Formats: sequence, C-alpha cells, structure tokens
Amino acid sequence: MTGLPKRTTSGAGAERSRPGLEMHFGTEVAAARRKAAPVLALESTIIAHGLPRPRNLEVARELEEIARSEDVTPATIAVLDGVVHIGLDDEDLERVTAGNDIRRLGRRDVAPALALSQSGATTVSATAWLAAQAGIRVFATGGLGGVHRGYGESMDEPADLAVLAVTPVTVVSAGVKSILDVEATLERLETLSVTVLGFKTDTFPGFYISNTGLPVDWTVSWPAEIAEVMGQQDALGIEGAILVANPVPEDQQLDPGLHDRAIAESLRAAQAQGVSGQAITPFLLDRLVEVTGGASLEANLAAIRNNVLLGARIAHAFAARH
Repeated sequence: MTGLPKRTTSGAGAERSRPGLEMHFGTEVAAARRKAAPVLALESTIIAHGLPRPRNLEVARELEEIARSEDVTPATIAVLDGVVHIGLDDEDLERVTAGNDIRRLGRRDVAPALALSQSGATTVSATAWLAAQAGIRVFATGGLGGVHRGYGESMDEPADLAVLAVTPVTVVSAGVKSILDVEATLERLETLSVTVLGFKTDTFPGFYISNTGLPVDWTVSWPAEIAEVMGQQDALGIEGAILVANPVPEDQQLDPGLHDRAIAESLRAAQAQGVSGQAITPFLLDRLVEVTGGASLEANLAAIRNNVLLGARIAHAFAARH
C-alpha cells in the first residue's frame, strides 16, 4: 500500500489521514498496515440496510472470510459514535448489523455524522472516499449506483459517480443495478473519465444478470493485469477511480426472463404508488425480492461474494508490486 497516513498519539488504533480526520483502525487492519500487507475495503450499507436480519451478520462474516482466504485483510468501513472505523472488530460488526442507531451515510453525510457523534453505515461514495483516505486502494461492493430511469425529468443521479471521478480507488462491482438506466450510467462514467474494465467480459453486467448487452471498451483476464492498470494510472497522475465490472456467474444469475418481468412490474408499482426520488431504489429492490420469490436476493449475494473474491485477488496483486 502507498500513501498511508502518519501515526499520531491520539490513542491505540487511531490515526489521522489529514488534519482533523481521525480514523480508528480495527485490530486486523492495524496489524496488516504495520506489515504493509494487502487490505480490501468493504462497505457497510449492504449489511446494515441491504439484507434481512439475522442473515446480514452471517453474510458480513462470510464476506470477510472470503478475503482472509486469499491472505487479504478485510476492512469493513463504518462510522461509530462520530469516529470513522476502518475495519470492524466482531462486536462492532454485530452493532452495525443490528442497525438500531445506524444511519445510511454517503460521502456528504460523513462530516455531519462526525460532528454530531452519530453512527452510520457507509455507501459506495463514502466507503470509496474513506478507503482512499486510509491508503486502501481496492474496494469490493455489490452493484454500483447509477443514473435513474427518467433522468431527464428527475435529474436523479447518485453521488457514487461524481466521487469515483476524483477518488483513487479500484472498485469491483457486478456492474450497475439493472433497475437503473445502465446505458446512461455508462455514458456518465465516460464523461467523468472513470476507467471501466470488464473482467473476462466485453459486455457490461447488470448486477442481477451477467450481461446487459452494452459493450465495455477494455477487457482484462487476470488480477495482475488490473494491478498493472492501477500502477500505470498512478504513474500518469490520474486521480480518478477504476471500475472493474465483474459479472455474476451465469449459473447464479437471476433468470433473464424473470428479471425483465420483475423489473417491469416493479416499475409499474412504483409509478402507481407515486414513489420517486431517494425512495425509488429501496422500493424497487424490495419489490424485486417479492416478485422473484427471493431469487433476486440470492443473485445479489452471489454477485457480492464473487466481487469480494476478485477484489481480494486484485489487492494481493497490487501489494505484490511494491
């Protein structure tokens, strides 16, 4: 890892990456940093708000074990009582998944949460930015946020895309959630100059499904190739992210026909009930689980597991370069 913040005497496990920003590093992460061993960032919104209890805690532990199986230290990121935590010990993981006082934090919400001593789970935008502040270069998530359908009327675009444009982190994702406007999202990523790499694919995945039919410009086949792209981007002084589009395995994807029917039905329900704005994504995701009889949730989990595995291998390959 490079660009690590300097240690301070502000307490065990506590460091500052920039003036005024204190981070608490979990036991495993602190040990990995001392050895310059590979670390993989994981977001906490998935486990706090994206999965039912108590399965979310089981999944949180499972994802961390996948990273460890590749000799990579998992760093699940969250804010607890106004302090950024990079890597959660098991007690903290239990607290986040219990969700009683856990807010949903994008990057714009981190400062208020710190100032008001609040606790929250970090979304893609907050996790990517905080990982970069901690010197962690690889982050695995599920599906990236993207431009919403009907953007021309609502101008609804998540913070994820703008943050990735200026954050030096490699994000492993199963594409963009297919409830969104995938084509418009790819156009926006191009405008923002975010590099998109298809892992063993020349088409962009749609989170629940492995292929949206939309092309990607660059295909890579090995984690070491992605690490090489990261190194070249550093050498060029490019500050933006690299998005690795990693399709959910075809034998674990949501049946494409069921996928299309469920999306159409969910969109009709949202329109009929007047759901819009920030409420639309959670509404559609919940509706998809209902319409597909839970199959969309299983595809979701398959994608996340696959991304954590690849993310760990990229982190390992990148660390080997240094």
